[in-house]
Amino acid sequence: MKTFRLSFYLLLSVFILSCKGNSVETAEIKSQRIAIDENIEADPEIEEFVAPYKEHLNKTLDSTLAYNPKDMVKSDGDLNTAIGNLMADIVIAQANPIFKSRTGNEIDMVLLNHGGIRSGLNKGNISSRSAYALMPFENEIVVTELSGEKINEMLSYLEEAKTAHPVSGIQIEMDQDYKVTSAKINGEEVDEDKNYFVATSDYLQQGGDNMSFFKDPIALYKVDYKLRNAIIDYFKKVDTLKVEKDNRFIRK
Repeated sequence: MKTFRLSFYLLLSVFILSCKGNSVETAEIKSQRIAIDENIEADPEIEEFVAPYKEHLNKTLDSTLAYNPKDMVKSDGDLNTAIGNLMADIVIAQANPIFKSRTGNEIDMVLLNHGGIRSGLNKGNISSRSAYALMPFENEIVVTELSGEKINEMLSYLEEAKTAHPVSGIQIEMDQDYKVTSAKINGEEVDEDKNYFVATSDYLQQGGDNMSFFKDPIALYKVDYKLRNAIIDYFKKVDTLKVEKDNRFIRK
């Protein structure tokens, strides 16, 4: 027993002494920013693997869906642009059948945002790639039920914005100072005692572009339809785009 205790204390002493001889150092961590650009050489094996998928994707994106007879840009009007009208009309054309089948109601109007138009549409063949350039985001179409009072808040917002935000289903007239002189939905003046079904994007409904009037609606309906997919589906079903600037949103 004494031999065991002696051996134990001897080993413990050696361990303590050996520990005192060791120094602890903090590890040094270095980082480096590596730019992902044209200076990085492609890996031949990866390129060979990706090639058939890339070819298939490009073929799908570049297949002609419709024909556009004239160039469309979002800067071709004060409050009204052909491309904005097209996008707003597409929302009603594609989303209204879904909304009606689920609720029995119809979309009264559409409001999108001018900044959401990310490119123009050139004259000529239109493809899925055109739709991706026009709407690169994953925004979905939603329908909000708004009171007539909220619609008036929307009109006040448009007065302040002085911007060609795309609309459909509503006719707005402003004077030279951008004050609303008339606003009709389905041909009738806005009624504060009436509710309206307004389609927009989920981004705007959540207050994007300071459109706070969309928040806390009477009811919110999801259509489960991406805005970009609606654009592509619309292109597929029409032969030629026929959209012009009109009198839906004008200043007199």
